[in-house]
Amino acid sequence: MKCGRKKRKKVEGSGLHYPFHSNANSIHTLQKFQPLQSIHPFSLLSSCPMATCVDSSTPLSRKPNGSQPDDRSFNYVKFFRPSFSDRVSCVPICKNRDEILHTRGEELEHDVEDDDVDDDGFDLWLKIQEEARLDIDREPILSSYYSSSIMSQKSLESALANQLSINLSSLSLPSSTLFDLFISVLEGDDEGDIIGAVKDDLRAVKERDPACLSFVHCLLNFKGFLACQAHRIAHKLWLQGRKVLALLIQNRVSEVFAVDIHPGAKIGSGIFLDHATGLVVGETAVIGNNVSILHNVTLGGTGKISGDRHPKIGDGVLIGAGTCILGNIKIGDGAKIGAGSVVLKEVPPRTTAVGNPAKLVGGKDNPIKLDKMPSFTMDHTSYISEWSDYVI
Repeated sequence: MKCGRKKRKKVEGSGLHYPFHSNANSIHTLQKFQPLQSIHPFSLLSSCPMATCVDSSTPLSRKPNGSQPDDRSFNYVKFFRPSFSDRVSCVPICKNRDEILHTRGEELEHDVEDDDVDDDGFDLWLKIQEEARLDIDREPILSSYYSSSIMSQKSLESALANQLSINLSSLSLPSSTLFDLFISVLEGDDEGDIIGAVKDDLRAVKERDPACLSFVHCLLNFKGFLACQAHRIAHKLWLQGRKVLALLIQNRVSEVFAVDIHPGAKIGSGIFLDHATGLVVGETAVIGNNVSILHNVTLGGTGKISGDRHPKIGDGVLIGAGTCILGNIKIGDGAKIGAGSVVLKEVPPRTTAVGNPAKLVGGKDNPIKLDKMPSFTMDHTSYISEWSDYVI
């Protein structure tokens, strides 16, 4: 239709004027046109003239040559907006957007509780969130995963409870149930013993394991760390007399992480379970602070004897892979147990035991004393190579 100047005739009941035709088909033509119910505001801004009527007998179509459903409510604005882009930014229009974001950042910083800040002023939870943002920048495909696991969590406690509940859930044990249980234990720990030990364990893994990229990497991916934290929750439940729940958690950790720690065992802080697969810790075992243990280690009993029957591991001890320490014996502070050893007798502090059965490096009467904490250095071979004459 041409948009020229013609005489217009007002149709009753309508606010629109239609071109007046004097020919015999004018009435039929008027019946074919229907007034527009609405016009998108974008169309009013267009620089070219626009028809004020549409032939409703011909449905609008994205593809004129293709078959289309008779959708009379198709978006009209797509046909008449030559001066506008098809893509509209999802960022809200706000002149003070940068100021608002900056202010929001300051609010988040003020929301951090003093308990989250260590004595040296280091906030581990903020560091974990910062590392998560960097990982998202490197791998955008993980943005949803990091958002639900870290960025949407309000604290380290909730992030840990979320991660454990997802890993340990099953068809009959939903993650929501486990999350409620875990977060109640973590947030109900008024003395902060559990979360304090969690932070010490995170630092231990980051400092002693060269394969650990970051704190958030440890929190999300290291099964030795996660198994240890699950045990801390189970141990708390055990002490509260909720032994059925504690044993359930032990069983799920054993099935998922291949780490079997009885909820009655006592474990200190700053623990590094490297790889952790095949680790077995008995009910009455005690593990001190800053201990490093590798995979396939057993801290077990010697038979059917009940009561206090499992090893007691001192502070700063390093236990090599495949080691068995059996019975109610003491491994002294700062001692080192070589890989594949079977230890049946007590090991003095700052000494090295290796072999099957294990013997002290340097002899029983004058064993060589270690001058550094082996759990920190992670040195598995010092003094052992000099002690053994085995040559390949």
